[in-house]
Amino acid sequence: MPDTLANEISDCHVHVVGPSVAFPQAEGRAYTAGLATLEQLRAVADPAGVGRYVLVQPSFYGADNSFLLQSLDSLKECGRGVVVLEPDAMSTRQLEQFERHGVCGVRVNLYSKFSPMAPGGLEDVLKRYIAKMPRAGWHIEIIASLSTIAAAAPFIADSTVPIVIDHYGLPGNEGPESALGSSLLDLLSLSHVWIKLSAPYRVVADPLATSPPAAWLSALYRVAPDRCVWGSDWPHAPQRRDQTDARISVPYRPLDYRRVLEDFIHALPAAAVADRILRLNPARLYGFRSGENAGR
Repeated sequence: MPDTLANEISDCHVHVVGPSVAFPQAEGRAYTAGLATLEQLRAVADPAGVGRYVLVQPSFYGADNSFLLQSLDSLKECGRGVVVLEPDAMSTRQLEQFERHGVCGVRVNLYSKFSPMAPGGLEDVLKRYIAKMPRAGWHIEIIASLSTIAAAAPFIADSTVPIVIDHYGLPGNEGPESALGSSLLDLLSLSHVWIKLSAPYRVVADPLATSPPAAWLSALYRVAPDRCVWGSDWPHAPQRRDQTDARISVPYRPLDYRRVLEDFIHALPAAAVADRILRLNPARLYGFRSGENAGR
């Protein structure tokens, strides 16, 4: 690992899960998620050189962001948050309150099995969010299949709010050279569209993959070198095929955090590229200040 990254790596996509008694999971969820606390995360991530974390609201909490906010308060300036909110119920006062906790984005989830937003469609949901969001310091994060993203590409291209796309755009069997792949790359050429290079096991056939998909990694970085960020996707949600019953607690994928990070770094062509994706780009998107370790 390059020395410049010591304790300054940003993991831009993690989830935290609290005890179910205090933080009940939503009715209608696809499965019951096990405990995954900030303390558990930092026990594996801090020794790997990670010093900053972006907490993303998981689907099974719906719009109850209370455990995420509590965890952000512990992280202080080393944490940022992406929440789930009902767009029609959002208010300027609510967003200002969330911002004080370190929240800087809202998530649109049209991928998870439990996704109340799905009926509205991506373009409709984005339109409702953009109408109410602050223009400075906030973004919209999208988790959706590549085909869904491509269908909404004209609207994403015209967005007045930065857009962050999860997990390589969830391309499925599509490659960068395909028509849908080209649509994603065209979006990534725009200065307000970002991509998370996270969760390779959601992109390739191997459900325990830790190495990034080479063709997509190369294509995305070539088009948007200043708008690629990395995320571990810890604690690594179970496969969708195993998410069958809200009453069943399904174990997370048994992946080693350090290996996920190191396999990503080893796939990059140079230390300078790693520095850009793991440190410099996240600092710009999330407002992390270089050398800051508050809360550690």
